[in-house]
Amino acid sequence: MAPATNSRTLRVGTRGSALALRQTEETISRLRDCHPGIQVEVVTVRTQGDADQSSPLATLGRGIFVKEIERELLAGRLDLAVHSLKDVPTALPPGLVIGAVLPRQDPRDVLVNRWGCRLDQLPAGARIGTSSPRREAQLRDACPQVSVLPIRGNVETRLNKATGDAPGNSGDSYDGAVLAAAGLIRLGLAEHIAEYLSPQEFVPPPGQGVLAVEARAEDGNLLELLRPVDDATTRYAATAERAFLEKLGGGCQVPVGAFARSEGELLMLTVYLGAPGGGKSFRAKVRGLTHDPLRLASDAYLALVERGGGELLKQAASEG
Repeated sequence: MAPATNSRTLRVGTRGSALALRQTEETISRLRDCHPGIQVEVVTVRTQGDADQSSPLATLGRGIFVKEIERELLAGRLDLAVHSLKDVPTALPPGLVIGAVLPRQDPRDVLVNRWGCRLDQLPAGARIGTSSPRREAQLRDACPQVSVLPIRGNVETRLNKATGDAPGNSGDSYDGAVLAAAGLIRLGLAEHIAEYLSPQEFVPPPGQGVLAVEARAEDGNLLELLRPVDDATTRYAATAERAFLEKLGGGCQVPVGAFARSEGELLMLTVYLGAPGGGKSFRAKVRGLTHDPLRLASDAYLALVERGGGELLKQAASEG
């Protein structure tokens, strides 16, 4: 029997940024396609990552964009939460589950810049912004002639800084930035993209482009409501990516990328591990059965260690 949809107004938690609200609208739209007449109330929650706009993201720990929302969910003040999956730690708080993942938007990173040129056309000394250690490491390796600077703010703020339409923080100025394609596309800002970066070479983080709907594990009716929204292809890929991150320790502080894509009955998983700031990196590509993403993640981890990545992990553990 299908769960009742009209007797309960679902309180959906989200961050308050334009992108987060757009992602929540997309999720609600899919829910209403499956359950016409469903009643929904959107509740915005300010997270640590939203409140602290000055500290480097890498110093704030994992979960900085979801912890406060999860707290409201566990307390029963929310029924659902919509997240960018790449922001969600691999270990969820006890009592919470990912009830659904939506079909993936473009997973790639992209370059935006004031000249509208490709990465290999950036002039020497170009000032490129990113808040991601993974993007910084891959950018320094791929384009050593540029200067990489920290940049914070929502998508629109970083885009404006990167294209010369807004001043940088603390007197910094920018010529460009590396951002996620999915955010720009969802906000209708894709015309600013100068280059889509290959996910095989510029490996995205686990879960990039994926929207996750989090719920309480005990709420069986609600989980059943989410079942038709869940996209199996995306879930298998995201499970492989996140399982690889979990093999590294979940909260791994070294630059990490993982991207899985379907090839019929198989998944191809590309993984990346780099030294902070660039200079040394390891990649591996493995194939495995779509329905066995955990085995695929384990194979990718072993392949990376065999290529020399294990030394990077040992060094990071000793320094941590």
